[in-house]
Amino acid sequence: MATCVSLVVASGRGERFGGALPKQYRHLAGRPVLRHCLRTFAEHPRIDAVRAVIHPSDRALYDEAAQGLALLEPADGGATRQDSVRLGLASLAADPPELVLIHDGVRALVEPALIDRVLDGLQAHAAVLPALPVTDTLKRVDDGAVAGTVDRTGLWRAQTPQGFRYRAILDAHRAFAGQSLTDDCALAEVAGLTVAVVAGAESNLKITDPADLARAEQILAAGLRPRTGMGFDVHRLGPGDGMVLMGVHLPGPWRLIGHSDADVGLHALTDALLGALCAGDIGSHFPPSEPRWAGADSALFLRHARDLVAAAGGVIEHVDATLICERPKIGPHRAAMVARVAELLEVAPARVSIKATTTERLGFAGRGEGIAAQAVATVCLPA
Repeated sequence: MATCVSLVVASGRGERFGGALPKQYRHLAGRPVLRHCLRTFAEHPRIDAVRAVIHPSDRALYDEAAQGLALLEPADGGATRQDSVRLGLASLAADPPELVLIHDGVRALVEPALIDRVLDGLQAHAAVLPALPVTDTLKRVDDGAVAGTVDRTGLWRAQTPQGFRYRAILDAHRAFAGQSLTDDCALAEVAGLTVAVVAGAESNLKITDPADLARAEQILAAGLRPRTGMGFDVHRLGPGDGMVLMGVHLPGPWRLIGHSDADVGLHALTDALLGALCAGDIGSHFPPSEPRWAGADSALFLRHARDLVAAAGGVIEHVDATLICERPKIGPHRAAMVARVAELLEVAPARVSIKATTTERLGFAGRGEGIAAQAVATVCLPA
């Protein structure tokens, strides 16, 4: 089987979108736009590797968007999209694939079936373009007035990923470097390659302005339905040298007692996510009877629940946790806890709520014998 690398181009500045943050790093359904397409390619069984082409100054933003995905080290882009693609292709030359897919990083909703159509086309052709026929009447406008009607016969709207035999498209980029061509199939055309067309997808829109981002949110939301799960956990307090709570180490003369690291907050959040999936509880996935979980970092449990949501085609919309204790004081650590949970769940911090309360010195929590946590998670899953 031919080896195939996906090259995701994400080095643009997005001036038409506005704002200081490049559009490929704006959030769509709680995750950076770029992450959506990177994940689709990284998880596709017919793609051997994925490399992004990024602006050098965006490295920290890219690392956040790509966290946890199996990707090649990103390549630095150039002054124009054409330059960026050429540099990305050249970065693969030391271990060249047979096939390459070139995709715009702001087409976040690319579907595996569309990728398959392009790859199928490459079995018989050197270049493949996914496209949609133009159905609207086209007008030529001059100074605010219609100057004529354009015949739409034979006109198609080009999309990505565009697929190529690697050596052919690299040679084309090198031969025609510096020309102002709008996509890679245009380079293939001037290089004399025949470009085959396969069906694109209306959902595979290019996010250019805020209205496109809103439309992408609507497309994602249209196929999802909200589900809610609840979690509750308790762990005893004992003497020690600090505890881990909500993934954050808190110093002090105590520790939480349990089989793992006893992070009561992350345990409650894990159970809430599992509850939304109707997937049992934390003990059924990580039995305390198994020695391998002794002292385990509870971040592992929460990531597991997060990945189950993703595997089900779902999106974590919001989590809300309440810590019930007399000690330690949660307020000074709340911001760090929110940031850590957001990182583990791969959502924006604005989707994470962490609160604390006491029991007015009543019961085991009031006597400082332990900490309780309750959590609610809202997850959107395919209908």
